[in-house]
Amino acid sequence: MTKTRKDAIRKLLAICLFAICSLGISAQKFALVDMEYILKNIPAYERANEQLNQVSKKWQAEVEAISTETQTMYKNYQNEVVFLSQEQKKAKQDAIMEKEKQAAELKKKYFGPEGELFKKRTSLMTPIQEEIYNAVKDISDLRGYQLILDRASDSGIIFGSPKIDISNEVLQKLGYAN
Repeated sequence: MTKTRKDAIRKLLAICLFAICSLGISAQKFALVDMEYILKNIPAYERANEQLNQVSKKWQAEVEAISTETQTMYKNYQNEVVFLSQEQKKAKQDAIMEKEKQAAELKKKYFGPEGELFKKRTSLMTPIQEEIYNAVKDISDLRGYQLILDRASDSGIIFGSPKIDISNEVLQKLGYAN
């Protein structure tokens, strides 16, 4: 080989080595959190869930009471239908339909997409979620993480090393040390 060719190969190797080293320096840092684990270790979250369960059961009982009343009205109507005039039949049918409508409206009011349960869940959970987000962001800024993934979600993470799981650090930051 000629000297010029050897110098060119050395320069090319040096450039490749420099490129590989610079890739390693600017490598992104990742971390994992387990939101289920974090939330289970926050008493305020457990209290909020219990409160939501209680109010949900109460509202469900209200809806079921009206539905039961509707069913009773319908059974009574079926038993009496042969003895009723057309006007009485129509009145009873209208009353049953009105009761069904009340149950449906109440169910929508409590459990619909913008219902009371949704509003209650939002008011109880948003402060907890914001607190967790701020703790994760602070740790991310401190440690230089560019990406933090939730291993508890269905994100397709097949394996995550426990070395990069910062869930306990997030709990410590929130004041719930393990």
